[in-house]
Amino acid sequence: MLNEQRVGDLLDAFGARTPAPASGAAAALTGALAAALTELAARFAGDEDAVDGARTAVRRLVELADEDSAAYTAFIASRNDETRARIVAVPEEIAGTADDVSELAKRVRAQLRSSVAADAEAAVELARCASRVARRLAALNA
Repeated sequence: MLNEQRVGDLLDAFGARTPAPASGAAAALTGALAAALTELAARFAGDEDAVDGARTAVRRLVELADEDSAAYTAFIASRNDETRARIVAVPEEIAGTADDVSELAKRVRAQLRSSVAADAEAAVELARCASRVARRLAALNA
């Protein structure tokens, strides 16, 4: 599981000449980073609903990183309609969740006047990037 790896080991795994983890998992983890920054900003804004939403997104995006790796590994082992559908569906869910994070971060940003506003802005951009990468991956895999 990717969330159990040390950062250096995780980066080594992404750089290895293996089919997974790759761009889908990277997009999911980028979205999770965006959600974590959203959580930080929401705490400073005193928005507990946003904190809860961000925490939920972090957990789901980390799960999706592992699901993406598993889906692609299964596809490499057995290229069929079922495994192909999965390598499209998982990135699509990553994109949708990242879109939700972006919107949440924008909402939180509007509540802030402190330097933490930069963290909310970073969250918006990271989430947008994660969504674009995941959508492109889904299109390429279709």
